This record gives sequence, structure tokens and C-alpha cells, in this order.
Amino acid sequence: ENVGEELDPSLEPLLLKQTFKQGGVYCIRLGESVIEYSNDFRFYITTKLRNPHYLPELATKVTLLNFMITPEGLEDQLLGIVVARERPELEEERNALILQSAANKKQLKEIEDKILETLSSSEGNILEDESAIQILDSSKVLSNEISKKQKIAEETEKKIEVSR
Repeated sequence: ENVGEELDPSLEPLLLKQTFKQGGVYCIRLGESVIEYSNDFRFYITTKLRNPHYLPELATKVTLLNFMITPEGLEDQLLGIVVARERPELEEERNALILQSAANKKQLKEIEDKILETLSSSEGNILEDESAIQILDSSKVLSNEISKKQKIAEETEKKIEVSR
């Protein structure tokens, strides 16, 4: 209830219905525990966001229903349909930006995970660990590149919104 635009990754098996049979009974693994699963189970998620924009990776796993249409939300949806018909290249560029943004966020998360893993596995003085220093340097360069891409994408998104 009242979720944001991102869901907890531990819900992934549930969203993908990654079930398996164990002892003749369907089960699903959530985190460390295995739970009995019923095919009659329905999982509903609600939000109070006016016009949520979910990442494409999430939108392909769930069915989105919008029960609360506000004039602004309806205007945004209709505008998207009109732009897709009249200027499909603009809408394609917008969708490509959304996908690129999602990929950039995923890459940043992987960089963060790699840095944390390096820091946690490093023994002794980290300044003397050559491989850790190389990983941190490459992560910094990659992170800066992604930040630049995100700034460009944000500027392009603003231009697209103005022309919409």
C-alpha cells in the first residue's frame, strides 16, 4: 500500500511468479524463506502518486490500472497519445531516454555494489590494495560518465516536454 515508483527487489520472485514444486506443493522463495504458493493468490499494490512513471522493467512484470485519473494525469496520458501519432520520433526519443535512464541507474547500482564488495573484502590498509584502487578509479570514471549522460538526458527530456 502507498508504494513509490520503485519496488523492493525482494518482491521480484513474486512478480515473476517464480514457483517450483516441493513435495508436490507449489512454493515460492522470498528472500531466505520458502513459502507455499497458491495459484489463486493475487498481489495488489497501490500508490497515492498522481501519475506514476514506472521503469519499463517493472511495467513488463505487472498490470497497471489507474483508478484515479486527475485532469493533469489525463492530460499527460492524452498528450502522450497525440505526440505518438503526430510526432512519433519525439515520443520514440522520449521512450529511449526513459530506457537509457533506467540502464544508467542500474549501472550505477552495480558500481555501488562493486565498491561495497571491494571495501568489505579488503583486508588491511585499503590504500595498499592495488586491485581495490583500480576498481575504485574505474568506478569513479564510469560514474562520472553516467552522471554526464544523465544530465544530457535530463536536458533533452526538458526540451521534449516543452515541445509536447
